[in-house]
Amino acid sequence: MALGTTLVGLLVLAACAAAPAAAPPPAAPLAVTHTARDLAPPSACEGRFVAHPLGVTTGARMREIATYASNGAGLAAGDLDGDGRLDLVLASIDREATILWNDGGLRVVPQPLEARFTRAVTVVDVDGDGALDITFSHRGRAAPSLWRNLGARRFAAAPLPGVDSYAYALAWADLQGDGALDLVTGAYDAELKNFGLTPDELRVAGGVTLYEQRDGAFVGHRLADRAEALAIGLMDLDDDARPDVWVGNDFAVPDACWVRQGAAWRPDYPFAQTSHSTMSIDWGDLANDGRMALFTTDMNPGDVSVEVLAQWLPVISTLEEKHGPFDPQIMANTLQVRDWRGAWQNEAARRGVDATGWSWSGRFGDLDNDGFLDLYVVNGMIASNLFGYLPGGELVEANRAFRNRGDGTFAAAPEWGLGDTASGRGMLPADMDGDGDLDVVVNNLRGQAVLFENRLCGGAGLAVDLRWPGSPNPYAIGARLELVTSAGTLRRDVRVSSGYLSGDAPRVHFGVPAGATLERLVIRYPDGAVADVRDLRPHTLIEVLR
Repeated sequence: MALGTTLVGLLVLAACAAAPAAAPPPAAPLAVTHTARDLAPPSACEGRFVAHPLGVTTGARMREIATYASNGAGLAAGDLDGDGRLDLVLASIDREATILWNDGGLRVVPQPLEARFTRAVTVVDVDGDGALDITFSHRGRAAPSLWRNLGARRFAAAPLPGVDSYAYALAWADLQGDGALDLVTGAYDAELKNFGLTPDELRVAGGVTLYEQRDGAFVGHRLADRAEALAIGLMDLDDDARPDVWVGNDFAVPDACWVRQGAAWRPDYPFAQTSHSTMSIDWGDLANDGRMALFTTDMNPGDVSVEVLAQWLPVISTLEEKHGPFDPQIMANTLQVRDWRGAWQNEAARRGVDATGWSWSGRFGDLDNDGFLDLYVVNGMIASNLFGYLPGGELVEANRAFRNRGDGTFAAAPEWGLGDTASGRGMLPADMDGDGDLDVVVNNLRGQAVLFENRLCGGAGLAVDLRWPGSPNPYAIGARLELVTSAGTLRRDVRVSSGYLSGDAPRVHFGVPAGATLERLVIRYPDGAVADVRDLRPHTLIEVLR
């Protein structure tokens, strides 16, 4: 499928004729130091998650919600005050954002932030000073904003010089390989191109823009003029050990990918099938076999009972009319996994995760600490123009949890107690009580945000913080970690954004199966340096200092 780019964009990419750069050769081991501290005592073993409403409702307050307002907002996690506990930031499309300071024991202290009408949020050290800042996208025609961390639980609005495009989704990574974190923004503006915008409006109208950070300022490179970007994933698509760009678009625009060639970017389309309306992107090694899997969510009923299909049928009929017989877009989740030839194949149906509902954020995380990544998906839709025939214009659906069987396939896990029906949007897994297992936090559309405390009964956890002082990337965003255990090798990466409109804490969680021993942790830094950490114990938080 062709990818639309501007003539200017094609000229920018003209240097892309060379073959993809090979992965860098193995580097000599890097000397690092590490410290470890015990995690909090494990929560009570109950075999389920326990819901804790967080007292914050992030929108929307209008009586009738139409399609665009129904998209809701995201959330992010990170240690904002340096006390070792993960704090939360909740975006909101109709009021100010909220910081929830983690005071331990699942006690949070809300603090309003003057950032208003926010959608996507990331917690990321933009200026490289060692303190995590906050960035937002905003409702309407607004460029992303930065809230700089001043310390002592204080933040101040600060410029992002050169960042001027409207944005819906955003993501950060070191895309140029120079150590500084770059920004990719995607707008939800494809239809605007049909309404005769002025040249100045077109210049900042959005599309997809890659902003390269240079000495604290940003230089924009327009990758595409049109987008309906709900999600952006920055992961390695061509096995050259460098992050590429995948933009997941909604109805009007197919998904788009760009990969590095030399110093430039070229459009690519490596997938035989993609979701029709990609709402969320996540990735991980599902079978601990070294093969990365890429997951996107879409709209497809997970329950095929007569009652459920009757609720869906009018909307499905309208959407499916847009697809021809050879359209690679499908109204289903996708799970892209490489086959023996190295080609990406959609294995969502075979692995049991192609149909989960009207799905928003879908995230991997080892929820039961058995060493394998599980999956959680939040669902539901409120839109009077789509579901006016249902009470309140709402399609009520339960969120869905899936347990990894240990081979990269999934089984539904309703017994975990994660089947909430509050119409979730942004969602993330994070160890909020510091006890070694992943909790789950959901930013709902009309109800309170909820923290689901993990009280499953399983193995232990290992948490890893990387610190790289003196680098413009002090948290080593983009590093790849391999935990070698007697039960196999577990692979994770350090990132600050994935899912739907949501930001990850730059803290890596490994589940350690009961009885497994930890042999070593291999860290592959973004600049190619490799460190080998020994003397590891389960149920600890280790900080690795480069």
